[in-house]
Amino acid sequence: MNTILIVAGENSGEKYGADLVHQFKKIHPSVEFFGIGGKFMKQEGVECVFSVQELSLVGGLEVLSHMPRILKIFRKLKKLACEKRPLAAVLIDSPDFNLRLAKILKKYSIPVLYYVSPTIWAWRERRIRTIKKYIDKMMLIFPFEEKIYEENKIPATYVGHPLQDKVKPSLSKDEFFQKYGFDLQKKLIAILPGSRKSEIKYHMPVLMESILLITEAFPAQFAFLLAENIDNHFFHEYIPPSFANTKILIHDHYDAMAFSDVVLSACGTANLESALLETPLISFYSISPITYKLGVKFIKIKNYSIVNILANKRFVSELIQNRFTPQNIFHEVKRLIDSSEIRLKMKQEFKKIKAQLGNKSASQNAAQELDRLIRPSLVVQKK
Repeated sequence: MNTILIVAGENSGEKYGADLVHQFKKIHPSVEFFGIGGKFMKQEGVECVFSVQELSLVGGLEVLSHMPRILKIFRKLKKLACEKRPLAAVLIDSPDFNLRLAKILKKYSIPVLYYVSPTIWAWRERRIRTIKKYIDKMMLIFPFEEKIYEENKIPATYVGHPLQDKVKPSLSKDEFFQKYGFDLQKKLIAILPGSRKSEIKYHMPVLMESILLITEAFPAQFAFLLAENIDNHFFHEYIPPSFANTKILIHDHYDAMAFSDVVLSACGTANLESALLETPLISFYSISPITYKLGVKFIKIKNYSIVNILANKRFVSELIQNRFTPQNIFHEVKRLIDSSEIRLKMKQEFKKIKAQLGNKSASQNAAQELDRLIRPSLVVQKK
């Protein structure tokens, strides 16, 4: 049986992988996928040997504490790759794990397609050597990355961004507010604290204090947008019962972001989602102080939020580490609420970013790239 190994170590990457599999099966319906994924990949028929949550880690110390489990996963995938000899491997983001896996796959002569480039333009640029040695082709989701790969003579193509044709509300504003019992007369602030437990741990105490400051200043209501992998009971531990003006949403995230007055989001994919929905955004991030001190000296970019990186300037506020305080959040929220001019300028920048990303269908293009990679092997097998 023809198989393809697919590995995603993040929630966003898992969704990108599911879309790729869906499109690829339109070309080769008999090819089977196996590897690491979640519920979206499973819905597309992927045999998930391990869950995406088992690789969803951040920070050097966190990775070190889970190293025995990660090594177990690595050894299992190595064994399966040797036994199944897949036609190819699709590795999605998660470079700490996937670039090491690519090295093993190269020994087995398994071609590797990498989806979502490591942020070599932000830090750890030496990874470009590893990519050149072990990756057959890189599928890029940001157009500015093409120049980097071209200069290093590495096969790569901009396939488009996977979110471009996905990020849109499904309800009207009235339908959404009625469904969740929000008050049309109050400001709505959507909060995305992160998709990892460690992010919840570092972000939620500060965010809860921020809510108190905001509600003292003006009538507001809050929607916490909970990632699928975060346990609801675990998350509730950070919200005191007295916070009656907060709701936790597991579904309809794009509607919540689209109809909010402000989005407060941890740096990551959600920042770009807010930009695509053209909702005013404030980004933030905080990690272990030790991890931050060890890593910050290696970072070679001035901005952390992807929207600022794409715009090549800081027009969205970034509250990183020590700047991530209740007072700073309150100040930035009030600034956006009070100034229609700032909100308008921000929306204009978001429109430029949308135009920059273009209208390519990333999942279709990625599936076609995979088809081109494995077609020679399929031809040989038929002969």
